[in-house]
Amino acid sequence: MAAYLFLIFAVLTRVLPHPDWLNFTAVGAMLIYFGARRSWREIAAPLAALIAVDYCLTVFVYHYSFHPQAYLLTWAWYAMAFALGRILLHARTSFLRVAASVFLGPTSFFVLSNFAVWVMDSTGITYARSLGGLVTCYVAALPFYRNDLLSTGFFLALAFGIPALVRRTAEARALGDRIPAPVRVPIRTPRA
Repeated sequence: MAAYLFLIFAVLTRVLPHPDWLNFTAVGAMLIYFGARRSWREIAAPLAALIAVDYCLTVFVYHYSFHPQAYLLTWAWYAMAFALGRILLHARTSFLRVAASVFLGPTSFFVLSNFAVWVMDSTGITYARSLGGLVTCYVAALPFYRNDLLSTGFFLALAFGIPALVRRTAEARALGDRIPAPVRVPIRTPRA
């Protein structure tokens, strides 16, 4: 249930206006979390929702014509982020595993998507067809990468941290109810 609520929230962070946030959304974190908490059979729900959002944003918000082939890499990355959560966090969740997914998710998207932008610039007008052009493409995307790292870290910390905190608090309270209060022994000071 929590994964589906996170999906709705992630879609909202994508469609609500956020021009200065430069990719500060919950999408990557949601896909990783969804992969960690749900089965492979359920991957269709987040993929369908995000594909629909991509279509609506492209056609109705940005007013471009929709070319599905331009999104194939992004959609493949959605599945890869789901798989990352499934592989790293499904069986065992730890701080180190969550931190690794926070780094690997946005970094893989940054590397793949910006390489694709450079390759698909058939005219070479935006980015030169050289190593320098590729570097320029990656440098131009650094603000988006930074915000993707920050948002993925923030939302995964909430998604995995809040339940862990609640569980530990409940465990501590349960132990506190079972452990008798310490016995106070008066300390006597020697008289001079």
